[in-house]
Amino acid sequence: MRLVQGDEVAEVPAVQHRAGGLTARILLEGSPGSLGNFQLSLAVTGEEFVSPRHRHNFEQYRCVLEGESDFGRDGIMAAGAAGYFPEGVYYGPQSNQNNTLTAVLQFGGRSRSGYLSAAEVTAGMRELARVGDFQKGVFRRHEGVPGRRNQDAFEAIWEHVNKRPLVYPASSYSAPSLMHPDRQDWEPVDGASGLSQKRLGEFAVNDTAARLLKLERNAEFHAEGPGIYLILSGTGTVGSEAGRRLTSIHVGHDEIAVVIAETTMTVLHFKLPHLGVEAAHLEQCKEH
Repeated sequence: MRLVQGDEVAEVPAVQHRAGGLTARILLEGSPGSLGNFQLSLAVTGEEFVSPRHRHNFEQYRCVLEGESDFGRDGIMAAGAAGYFPEGVYYGPQSNQNNTLTAVLQFGGRSRSGYLSAAEVTAGMRELARVGDFQKGVFRRHEGVPGRRNQDAFEAIWEHVNKRPLVYPASSYSAPSLMHPDRQDWEPVDGASGLSQKRLGEFAVNDTAARLLKLERNAEFHAEGPGIYLILSGTGTVGSEAGRRLTSIHVGHDEIAVVIAETTMTVLHFKLPHLGVEAAHLEQCKEH
């Protein structure tokens, strides 16, 4: 189990291959180069942020904590809304009408393409800047440089880092799933006193799920892995550590973290997929 207090993490520039000065607090990261690598961050975007319609070869959850994000034909996510963006599925374009704070979880999925760490993306962008420019989410190669003249920025970075073409996985989903917890009632969790939940979505194809948990005062919850937990409100303890708003917890395979509420607590839970060989390096996949 790993725990990070989100209110103690500094904001840094993020996703510089998109446009609009996005910053983020990176709360939790997995093992770079592993199939199950992940990143949980708190993204801060302003009115100038723009991201074109695009897709990824990794999985993604978003939960808007403050503000509102517009994803074009896919819908608007206001504060409290959550969204599941499957690998291989187009979404956006994204724009904001105000400053927005969003919890973003990105992780390797069933395509076994892994997930590039923030450091790998930054390094790849720096190297590509020698042969082209990044403009509003698109990488534009200089005249005479081999490769596509205009290419999605992340796609160009991924191919540069991995030295092979990015093949987007086919998906049984045709669009992201936007979820609105305010339209649901809390339901008791069987066998757990003082614990209730809102099940936002279970996506069996990719072995992942999202839900909200509510712990009444003195209630106890055993958080199982693999998964990510983010405290949205309330106070309590996580093992021997303090739990408060923006405390983030990664619970690994076969691990359990005991959460006890001192005041009414709400927790966002994302289930990570069982990839079988979570620590296997991507190079092993390339050899087969």
